[in-house]
Amino acid sequence: MDMAELIRDQARLIILKALAAQVDETLNSDFLVLELQRFGIRKDRAWVHDELRYLAEMGALVALPVGSLLVATLAAKGARHLEREIAIEGVQRPSRPVA
Repeated sequence: MDMAELIRDQARLIILKALAAQVDETLNSDFLVLELQRFGIRKDRAWVHDELRYLAEMGALVALPVGSLLVATLAAKGARHLEREIAIEGVQRPSRPVA
């Protein structure tokens, strides 16, 4: 696995976690750009849109265009990945909960 692929896999997990942390499980792509920057992943909106489209294709979220943004909402499959019930290809596995 090369570094670019590792960053993509990790960014996708961060995106799913950020959505799950919201009351309505929804964020727009500009907020997700900022969230990724908190973790040292400095990518532009177009890159985030590509990752949101990938996650939507995998069934992890729903991405709807609103103007120049994409609005992402966590789907049941994405929540199941975060709970470690399933594994979505191309998305880093979440850490095991600490007992």
